[in-house]
Amino acid sequence: MDEIDIPQYFLCPISLQLMKDPVTTVTGITYDRESIEQWLATAASGNAAAVVCPVTKQPLASGSDLIPNHILWRLIQAWCVANANRGIDRIPTPKSASDRSLVLKLIRDVNRSNNNILLQLNALKKMDELAGENEPSRRCMAEAGMAKAMVLFILRCFKEGQTLGLEKALRILQLTWSQKAENKQLVGDNLDFIHSILWVLNSNMEKAVKIQALMALRTVLDASNWSLMQRLNLDFFRKMVKLLKENVNTSQQAVKSLLNILIQTCPSGRNRTKIVEAGAVFELIEMELSSPEKKISELIFCLLAQLCSCADGRQQLLKHAGGVAVMAKRLLRVSPATDDAALSVIESLARFAATREVAMEMLRVGAVSKLCMVLQADCAGYLKKKAREILRLHSNVWSNSPCIQVYLVTRYPK
Repeated sequence: MDEIDIPQYFLCPISLQLMKDPVTTVTGITYDRESIEQWLATAASGNAAAVVCPVTKQPLASGSDLIPNHILWRLIQAWCVANANRGIDRIPTPKSASDRSLVLKLIRDVNRSNNNILLQLNALKKMDELAGENEPSRRCMAEAGMAKAMVLFILRCFKEGQTLGLEKALRILQLTWSQKAENKQLVGDNLDFIHSILWVLNSNMEKAVKIQALMALRTVLDASNWSLMQRLNLDFFRKMVKLLKENVNTSQQAVKSLLNILIQTCPSGRNRTKIVEAGAVFELIEMELSSPEKKISELIFCLLAQLCSCADGRQQLLKHAGGVAVMAKRLLRVSPATDDAALSVIESLARFAATREVAMEMLRVGAVSKLCMVLQADCAGYLKKKAREILRLHSNVWSNSPCIQVYLVTRYPK
């Protein structure tokens, strides 16, 4: 297609690609729907007052109507047909946003209490198709209260022991969830919904269903209040850690969800203690020793930094033969976020758990050498400051180390 001269007015001003679903904004400029919706969403998330038309720079509200440009779409389609012999494919007919009345009818069908399973499953199938179409469809479903309907359906499945339709319901919940007050109120202190997710995770359902359940749990915890977080028990965290161990080599998506769930619950000191008691520190170190992908490493170190802020967490890390070594190994090798977390763990050990044996182990496994490297590396000033403070804590133990002497020679040459 690069060698074909595409008419200029067929190209989206944002993506500079052939428009598949041209829509016109209130400023009179036509864009491809996907590009302008992404522009509006990104701009609104940063600063709603700064949302403007990319071409005219006139104010453009994030909720502005996007009017389908049917004439231009027909012209583009005709051009595609005329150039079919040159490798140009016909563009598909744009899918319109879901009709609100249809969405409300589907919600009523799912919420019927007459145990008409077939009707409910058909409604869920149509909902799943609509949610997967485009952003306008998902927005329409969210505004119609789809997330609430899915939460209630999942709770009903839990209470009745019914599994049919669960995977679709969990996926629809993810796609149509919004942080509006009604949704937060519904799940904010709803321990039954947490139990329903655990029921799915403890069942013999397929892995795809359990992954959807984990993603739903992460979403709900984002909206949960402090009271619900405090009521999570040790069995909950043992289940999360067990799933983490089971999925480490099979599903990165599940691992990321589990790590995020544990990070979400960490602000509570009581929960940190439970996570440590559930054996998370050992499993996290084992995962990191296998050199996972960057994002997973960042999540592991973020969680370890929080767990090592308590005495039990530091004790468990020191009990693992590779605990201190993995901190040194990954420092300066992954990302600034990982460096920050690793230095936080090392600092916690150096301040609150550094017997002479621990200080010597940090020297033996290369942690002290890495701290010196941080001082010489091209990294943020606050990281250098943190490394310098850690080195000062045990300078009497480390002062005769060759790595310290080399650092001083290179840092302050005569």
